Amino acid sequence: MELKQLKHTQHFDKVKLHSLESNLYQLSVVVDGQEEYVVDGKGRFVTSHNKLDLQSLFKEKQVDSMVLCHQSAYDEMVGQPIGAGGNVLEVPLGNTNLS
Repeated sequence: MELKQLKHTQHFDKVKLHSLESNLYQLSVVVDGQEEYVVDGKGRFVTSHNKLDLQSLFKEKQVDSMVLCHQSAYDEMVGQPIGAGGNVLEVPLGNTNLS
């Protein structure tokens, strides 16, 4: 989903802030059951070093849930098989209205 399209969408099933590394977050949204990463006009993933900047994109929107996602590479690092669902932790974020 392009950033300009995100601005015209009013309802989101879920907003996901993916924690990539120390203070770097990438944004994806779930609309009508479909997850899409948000990209800018040049097709680059929308990222930020400040998760509040990404949350503020949804200030006037209806968001059913907003979560912080972290995927651990621990299983792979210790030689364990990667599970079917991956090793993803989703933590609900409070204050999604940023009031």
